[in-house]
Parts: sequence; structure tokens; C-alpha cells
Amino acid sequence: MVEEHDKLLPIANVGRIMKNIIPRNAKISKEAKETMQECVSEFISFVTSEASDKCHKENRKTVNGDDICWALSSLGFDNFSEFMLRYLHKFREYERHKAEQNKASSSEEKDEVTSYGLGLQPDTSAPFEFQILDKGGSSSSANPK
Repeated sequence: MVEEHDKLLPIANVGRIMKNIIPRNAKISKEAKETMQECVSEFISFVTSEASDKCHKENRKTVNGDDICWALSSLGFDNFSEFMLRYLHKFREYERHKAEQNKASSSEEKDEVTSYGLGLQPDTSAPFEFQILDKGGSSSSANPK
């Protein structure tokens, strides 16, 4: 049997996300972190369960990002679904671009393996950037840390 605390997101991660949103001098109580931990864990389970049901009906075993977006929409979280679909599209573009770069540099790496022994190169690709859009359509750039 899975214990209750094993079903929850790590409280340190929840607290870190909460801390990024509030003013610097504000504090978050342990009770607030625990309450948020339970809420977000339940929300994720709720959405994932809906997506999993869809996959089961379609005889698929793997839940993907599109399934999560569908579940958000079907549960009435259309705004979240729209943002997630945009993010998923940008993420897939980035991954495709990264794969193309790796494929293009693979022939160069083969030459470097003989000269350096390992063929390791520093990652010179630019960090992934995405934009957060609000309802008004304005945006701000953000870099993941």
C-alpha cells in the first residue's frame, strides 16, 4: 500500500514555487505549504486520471502531453489547456531543433573522438526561452533556471 506522503509532491519543491511568486520579505507557514502540497497533488492526480481514462479507452498505455491538455480542457480548465498546448508546441520545437543540432554535429564528434579520446564538447546552444502570455495577449520572456 502506498503511504499518503508518497502520493504528494515534495514539499520543498512546492515551497520553492510558492516563494518565487510572493514578495521577497513575505514568509510562508508550514501549514500553508502543506495545504498547497495536498491541493496541487490532488489536482495533478485528477487531471492525470482523466487523461489516463482517455488513453485506456483508446487502448494506449502511454499518457502524453496532448492527453494532459485534452484532460484540462474536458475538465473545464480551457485557459490552462490553451497555455499548455502553446508551451508543448514550443517545447517540441526546441527538442526537434536540439536533435537536429546533435545530428549535424555527430559527424564532427566522430572526428573529435579520435583526437580527444572522448568527443565531449561544451554545450554552446542557447538556453530555451519561452513566453508567458496573459489573457490580454501581452507577453514577457522567461528563462528556466
